[in-house]
Amino acid sequence: LERGNQKVQLPEEFISLTCENPPATGRYAMNYLDSRGVTKADILKWKIGFCFEGEFRNRIIIPSFDEDGDCSYFIARSYTGDSYKYKNPRASKDIVFNELFIDWNSDLVLVEGVFDAIRAGNAAPILGSTLRAESKLLRKIVQNDTPVYIALDPDAAKKERKIIEMLLRYDIEMYKVDVSGYEDVAEMPKEVFDERKKNASFINREDYLILDLLSAV
Repeated sequence: LERGNQKVQLPEEFISLTCENPPATGRYAMNYLDSRGVTKADILKWKIGFCFEGEFRNRIIIPSFDEDGDCSYFIARSYTGDSYKYKNPRASKDIVFNELFIDWNSDLVLVEGVFDAIRAGNAAPILGSTLRAESKLLRKIVQNDTPVYIALDPDAAKKERKIIEMLLRYDIEMYKVDVSGYEDVAEMPKEVFDERKKNASFINREDYLILDLLSAV
């Protein structure tokens, strides 16, 4: 049974950056986004904003919208070098981030974080966790039989293996994108990611299980 969708309030101090002329207080936020290769089109699509004061002061705010268009979560990323890069709302991460904009009939890229998802196109971030059998994201993939491209950070091999094993159980068509040479997908120029996705390796169940057994020896 589907559980009810969680609703989260954006911070009271949230200021949108989608307008034609963002406020002067947003200059540093805009500079930060520019340094991450986030375009005006990305800001518009992902409804990105920032907080200049309050609990989430000096943080980029990237909201998530569920299939009904309600805010289900948000990511708050410091743009001033705060020792805590991310500050999350006190809410469950068991959501499909920005489900409103996901096309389940197209292939879906699974990535670690939201900035990776912005770069990857039709993508879902796992928000640093793993993909559990009971998670909403897995249920949606299985229900729609959506082909998946896995593009996790190079240092997340163990987590990646667990996700591949989980998806293999459901006979999901799967490909692995080579992210080597970069810290994560967000670091890649868009054209590099697109090229690597085009050349992604198909994950053959038998070959994968043999390689997994050998790697454990």
